[in-house]
Amino acid sequence: MKIALTGVAALMLGAAPLMAGGIERAPQSLGPLFEDGNYVELSFGGVDPTVEGTDVAGFQLGDVAQGYGFAGLAYKHQFTPNFSGAIIIEQPFGADIRYPSLVDGGSLMLGGTLARVDSTTFTALGRYKFQNNFSVHGGIRGSRADGEVRLNGLAYGPLAGYDVELDADTGIGYVAGVAWERPDIAARVSLTYNSEVEHEFDTTESGPLVDPDGPGPIPALPLLNADSTTTVSTPESWNLEFQTGVAADTLVFGSIRWVEWSAFRVDPQQLVDVTGSGLVELENTTTYTLGVGRAFTDAWSGSASFSFEKEGDDLVSPLAPTNGRKGITLAAIYSQGPIKITTGINYTKLGDASPETGTPDVQRASTEDSDAWGVGVRIGYRF
Repeated sequence: MKIALTGVAALMLGAAPLMAGGIERAPQSLGPLFEDGNYVELSFGGVDPTVEGTDVAGFQLGDVAQGYGFAGLAYKHQFTPNFSGAIIIEQPFGADIRYPSLVDGGSLMLGGTLARVDSTTFTALGRYKFQNNFSVHGGIRGSRADGEVRLNGLAYGPLAGYDVELDADTGIGYVAGVAWERPDIAARVSLTYNSEVEHEFDTTESGPLVDPDGPGPIPALPLLNADSTTTVSTPESWNLEFQTGVAADTLVFGSIRWVEWSAFRVDPQQLVDVTGSGLVELENTTTYTLGVGRAFTDAWSGSASFSFEKEGDDLVSPLAPTNGRKGITLAAIYSQGPIKITTGINYTKLGDASPETGTPDVQRASTEDSDAWGVGVRIGYRF
């Protein structure tokens, strides 16, 4: 085989904003760990999503999903023929949802609502190869994250104007997995478990006055205003990745990724005390990817892949206003000596959804015909 396309699809698999699957933007692939010899890699790119619709009062939502950039760095070192290690820095989780306010031509029901999440992870890994084509890998992962959520619009009733800021915090988790390889046919299957990473965010909540007894004698009080600590865990996940040669210079690859988003909770203390519920409620997701790569010359290769995440409940959080996705990624790879440059473009169709609030859930808006375009570049150097 003249090509080794493992990880090529990962350049853009997470390029679509994961409003359909929590706040994930990258699939946490460990591709650099499986590169030959010593290897360093830089990746970067950008995504332009479009999520629009109307609220139940007939007002346009505007484009609520903001564009974003991403960057990553990986270094892999071959210490012995059997043992290697790697450090991977990436930005797997993030969100930037902003509903334009009513005065800016936005929604009566949700205008002014926003959610922002920024995160960076640092993963240190080791891998040991046995003599029977099997290997084991694992290590620790540190995650630095912060965020802000604001609820606004008629849909939130007396909670309109509530704001919570989660200050930056670092949490620690781990990674563990196993792989099987057969180099003569470029075959590899790897299974990796990513643990949850628990954060303890210093939290500042503020909001409108709350009248605890309605028209009773107790006056409205600032019950939503307080400083506290909020425990949030990024979800655990499983990655199954595979590749195999099927003909001369032709490779088939793919992945299955499961994420336990139902365990991802953001429950600020004052909001829970006043309303009995938190900010986020998401469904578990399984994302499937299948692709093919081919070498055209000694220097040029290409790949095409398709990804799919099925739709869940049509009623969704306004902070995650799409439902399922289908995407296609095209990549071109140029190799010259120790240098490998990969460029990719991704188009993802995001599923229609119905943002809701309240208990029981009440539809407040509809999003339709949402999509996202992404481009990325990965530069690798082997030494």
